[in-house]
Amino acid sequence: MIIAIASFKGGVGKTTTAVHLAGYLQTQGETVLIDSDPNRSAIAWAERGHLPFDVIDEWDHAPSHDYQHVVIDTQARPTPEDLAILADSCELLILPTTPDILAMDALSLTLEQLHLIDAYRYRILLTVIPPKPSKDGEQARTMLMEANLPLFQTGIQRLSAYRKAASEGTLVRDRKDARSQDAWKAYQRIGEELLGGGNISNGRLAD
Repeated sequence: MIIAIASFKGGVGKTTTAVHLAGYLQTQGETVLIDSDPNRSAIAWAERGHLPFDVIDEWDHAPSHDYQHVVIDTQARPTPEDLAILADSCELLILPTTPDILAMDALSLTLEQLHLIDAYRYRILLTVIPPKPSKDGEQARTMLMEANLPLFQTGIQRLSAYRKAASEGTLVRDRKDARSQDAWKAYQRIGEELLGGGNISNGRLAD
C-alpha cells in the first residue's frame, strides 16, 4: 500500500500521522516513510531516538529490499502539479485537519483542487480534537458527514503524548503511560480502517 499525507495547512498533525501510521503498518509488513516535507520533520523525529521502520529523504535511495507499505509525508500546501502526481501514484491520500475554521477552510481548498483534477482516492482525518466540553470535533465531524465526504471513523484527540513522543524520537506506543497507550490505540484503529475498511469511490466511502 502506498499512502500520502497531505494538507494545505501546517500544524494539523501531518507528520504525527505519517509517523504513527507507518508504525502501525510496520506491524503488518515492511514499511518505509519517505520524508518529502522541506522541514524534514519525520527525519528529525527519527534521529532523536528510534523508530521501528526506515525513514528516508525523498532524494535518498531506499534500502535494497521491497516494502509492503510506503508512507509519504508531503510538504505543506503542495503545488497543483505535486498534488496531481501524488493522487495518481498513491492508493490513498490522507487529509488531516484540525476542527478549527482556518484548517477547515484550508481543507476546502485542498478538496477543490482534488476535484479539479478528478482525484477522489482520499479520506479525511480529524486531528488535534480538543477535549470536552468543546464540541468543535463533533461539529466538524457532523459537517463533513453531511457533505458526504469520506472520513475516518476514528479521530485523533489533542494529547501531549504525541508531542512527547516526537521530542523523544519514539512512537507513543513505546511510552509507558496510560495516555500514550490511548494515543497509540487511536492510530491502530485508523490503520485497521486503512487495511480492512471500505473503498473510496467518487469521493464517497463505500462499505
